This record gives sequence, structure tokens and C-alpha cells, in this order.
Amino acid sequence: MKKIILMFVALFSASIVFAQGDLHLFDVDNKKGVITPTTIEKAFTDNGFSIAVNSEMNLPFKKQFQKTDFKVFTLLTVYHTKLSQDLVKKHPDAGVFTPLGVGIYQGLNEDTLHVSTLTSEAQAKILGFDDELLRTIEKEVLKSIKSALANAKHGYSEDSLKESRSLVSKFEFELDGAEWEGVKEELELGLENGFKPFGFVTPNYMDFNAEMTKEGTVESPFDFYVTYSICKLKVIYTVSQTRPEASAFAPCTLMVYKKKDEDKVVLGFPAVYNWMSSAKVEDKEAKAVLQQAQKDFESILKEVTE
Repeated sequence: MKKIILMFVALFSASIVFAQGDLHLFDVDNKKGVITPTTIEKAFTDNGFSIAVNSEMNLPFKKQFQKTDFKVFTLLTVYHTKLSQDLVKKHPDAGVFTPLGVGIYQGLNEDTLHVSTLTSEAQAKILGFDDELLRTIEKEVLKSIKSALANAKHGYSEDSLKESRSLVSKFEFELDGAEWEGVKEELELGLENGFKPFGFVTPNYMDFNAEMTKEGTVESPFDFYVTYSICKLKVIYTVSQTRPEASAFAPCTLMVYKKKDEDKVVLGFPAVYNWMSSAKVEDKEAKAVLQQAQKDFESILKEVTE
């Protein structure tokens, strides 16, 4: 692996004006605790979605920080079993939202359960392209949430903060004729060894190409396509103190792929600047842990692509 090309996805268009914030927000009475992350997960699977992660965070919060401010704090990540394949085949970099985050949280002194997830407009802004498939998947996401949350109030987050930094961090390196199978194995080993020292955990690894090829029975445009769900407990806990709706960005999805018609491997993930912009993270401590996570994540990817 010789040349590293660090690439960043440009902002979609400075001329686009959004009528609402970047996050769908749902609020529903849950005084009796009838609605749970499990019932929400079932609504997704009943509507054609697959679940990548369902991580209950209160136990880790209590273990590492000796407290939690929530009755419920769960990170759910989902992808539409068919439509997400169509989207990634058409736009490979859409893998940074395959799976897509759904934050589920309820404060200790609250009767209201909250759910947050990204709008299709926000996804288009972050990815740097628009496609009708983004809106189609969004409709299915909203349908699933609404079916799980009877009588929920649906709104949007506040207008996002301006952000001039790139919203997707992307790395590419040339194979220079090396066999991709060996490169993939070495790359994955490097990633797995790199995450732990920086405090990152990987609650899910998905061979998305196996799904697209139906275990090798149909063609896909990729030699391989995998995604890692990556999270860092300190980041999630710190941000949750002031902006729990930012849980829609956690875990972060790292995409790693090689197209059949290209002699290069691509890696990418949504930058932490999305948390700051879309969820309006302005707390000094929260911004500090996010920026450190960005620095650490980039250092891992630089190391494995040298």
C-alpha cells in the first residue's frame, strides 16, 4: 500500500436552504414504560428493515461513570434490507449511513420517550449528493417509528449550525496490483488492532457485499464492501448530558469497500462535525471529546492505509 489520498466530501451546496433542522424528533408519553427499544426494533423489522445494533447504554454508563441521567438510552442502527442495497450500489459512499442511527432516550425524571434520526435532506447534505432513494428510505423509517409510537408528536431539531469543515472523512489508497483478498485481510486486522487502544468499540461488523450478492449467488459492483459500527463511550456519555438527540449519529458507521472496476480501496465515516452542526453541540467539554475522537479515528485510518 503506497500512496494515501485523504479526501473529504464537499458540502452539498451552499445555496440550499433547509426549512427545518437536520433531525427528526419524536416525543411520546411513556409513563408506564410500555414503549421500549425492543418494540421499536420490532416495528422496523416488520417494515422491511434489518437491525445492525441495539445497544443499551445505561449499564456501560453506570459502569464507567458511576451514574446515568436516563431511564432509557439506546443506540439503534437500521438499514432497509432492499432499498439500502439499491442505494449503495448506485452511490457507494452512502455506506456511511448503512446502517443509519436511531437514538432512543428517556430522562430519569421524564414521562416522555424521545426518538431522533437524520432527515433525508441532512443525509444528502452530508453525503454531497441527493437521490430519491434517500427520501424513499426516509419514508420507510418514519413509517416504522410512527407505527411503534402511537400518538407521538413529530417535529424537527433546531436549525443546524454552520459548518465549513468537511462532513465525511474519506481515505483512499491504490492496490498497485496487489491481490485484494490479502489487502482486505491485512486492513481489517489493522483496524481491529487500532480501535481498542483509543477506546473505540465495534458493536457490529457487517459484510454488506454478502447481502448484496445473496451469499455469492448474484453479482454486485464490489469485490468487497464491509461496514463497522464504531462508538466511544466517553463521547456518547459526554454529549448526552446536553444533546441526547445527537445519539442519532451513534454508533458511527465506517465503510470499507473496493469496486470491481477500480484498483483502490475506499474508507470513510461521517465526521464528528456533523454532531456539532446538526445536533448543535456547543458545550465545551462535549466539543473537546468529539474533536479528539475525530483526531484519533483519522490517525487509525492513516496508520492502516500507509
